[in-house]
Amino acid sequence: MAPTIEKTQVGIVGGGPAGLMLSHLLSQQGIENIVIEKRDHETIANTHRAGILETGAVKMLTETGVDSRVKTRGYEHEGIDLRFNGESHRINFKELIDATVWLYPQNDVFVDLAAARERDGGDVRFSCNVTEVLDHLTDTPKIRYTDAEGGEHEIHCDILVGADGSQSTCRRSIPKEDRSENFIEYPFAWFGILTEAPPSAPELIYANSPHGFALISQRNDEVQRMYFQCDPEENVDDWDEERIWAELQRRVDGPDGFQLKRGPIFEKVVLKFRSYVGEPMRYGNMFLAGDAAHTVPPTGAKGLNLAFADVQVLFDALKAHFIDGNSEGLDGYSDKALKRVWKAQNFSYWMTQMLHTRKDATPFETKRALGELNTVVSSKYGQSYLAESYTGWPHEN
Repeated sequence: MAPTIEKTQVGIVGGGPAGLMLSHLLSQQGIENIVIEKRDHETIANTHRAGILETGAVKMLTETGVDSRVKTRGYEHEGIDLRFNGESHRINFKELIDATVWLYPQNDVFVDLAAARERDGGDVRFSCNVTEVLDHLTDTPKIRYTDAEGGEHEIHCDILVGADGSQSTCRRSIPKEDRSENFIEYPFAWFGILTEAPPSAPELIYANSPHGFALISQRNDEVQRMYFQCDPEENVDDWDEERIWAELQRRVDGPDGFQLKRGPIFEKVVLKFRSYVGEPMRYGNMFLAGDAAHTVPPTGAKGLNLAFADVQVLFDALKAHFIDGNSEGLDGYSDKALKRVWKAQNFSYWMTQMLHTRKDATPFETKRALGELNTVVSSKYGQSYLAESYTGWPHEN
């Protein structure tokens, strides 16, 4: 049977936070759009992912009519602790640059956005498998997909947006000779846990230790997320609860006697590290946003925030294109978005290298990293750079 053919102004592949935020903003301006997502709603809603939201990301949620749950269920943090040589050093964002971040899980961001699209009558289609995106270089790029019942569909759009994550079908559809890929693989990973326990500290602790990095993060008052540096091929089944807690504790041990709050562990996962940027972020009338175009290690808390920044730049360009007939923003989208992407890559790489300990590191390299940490915490300007980068640059930058 021939596929069902529909037309819209903007076809969005990917119904995660980036795709849904773009859909939400476009619909508010009367710009027609359809979102196609491979996963079902419940799978995304129940995929636990930590989330630190910059000020700009929080404003996008609260000032555009999505929902204010981030302000009622999230946790505002005014700083972080850098812990090394067994001592904690607070980086006070509020005092340094009058900015904060919000702890709010990414799956809750998705739930809020999905609810807003349903409330506003948005066309979001879950459980649909995109089989092909094509005709990027024409005035009518197309999305071909099958629905949950196996029905075949084809969407004809004026603009195609790929917001379909790090395994992006859209990005892979660009001929190799027309894109460059910049990436590094890190020689370590994070062993992450979710535990039923009270918070061990009021804000996040980033710890450098001779045994490797640890991040003491949070989720809410009852559930906490923690990580420690491990080998990328580590098997989670080799670690029982006692061994996990002992390893986390020794990464944060110090003369102040700091002790982690323990509880039952109900999730274990190994997260491999990779930094990636695909250039350009445009091919014909297809535009990439978020993880479809770039990924960062989680050390700098930039992933979702960078995706939202892409969305803001792309939305402004699409609004000018469809409402004002001005395509300059679309022409400049890739260069403008990539400027921020590379700033975020630099910050994430810097934080990652400064806090982690490579197995093959020489004594000089290990001590140099400690010298760098000491330089940061002993300088108002060093602290301010970290605070500004962590809380986020203005979205136009």
